[in-house]
Amino acid sequence: MIVRSLEHLKQISKTISQKLENGDYIFLIGELGVGKTTFSRYLINNLQNQKGLKETEVLSPTFNLLYEYEIKDLKIMHYDLYRIKKAKELDYLGIFSEDDKTVKIIEWPDLIKTPLTNKLEIHLEYGQNDKERKIKIYGLGKWKDFENEI
Repeated sequence: MIVRSLEHLKQISKTISQKLENGDYIFLIGELGVGKTTFSRYLINNLQNQKGLKETEVLSPTFNLLYEYEIKDLKIMHYDLYRIKKAKELDYLGIFSEDDKTVKIIEWPDLIKTPLTNKLEIHLEYGQNDKERKIKIYGLGKWKDFENEI
């Protein structure tokens, strides 16, 4: 799928946010600057809007590794694993604890080999111009056929 604008990316994130629930994993895969954090921002802000909350600033967790957001009945854990170089380091982050009590948005999930039940992978690539992105979506569990819903 070709995404031609930020508004289109926002609409895709809104569609995903309407199905999102605790226990879900969202993997964001793509090069530096392709839009992983922008997508995360739209997704989190859409959830806040749906729950009647004020939008908060959503920053890249590149240096902190993790930012958490309490959105009424949802707890969002937004990870950026860009600086993680060994799979063993993932153990210290506790990514797989509280699996059913949180939503995990993970940028740079390449080192994660743990099988997961409800996972949505979003692959972002640069398009033919600065504003375009190519997106491929793959799902497992409840997300299995989700690419057909967008």
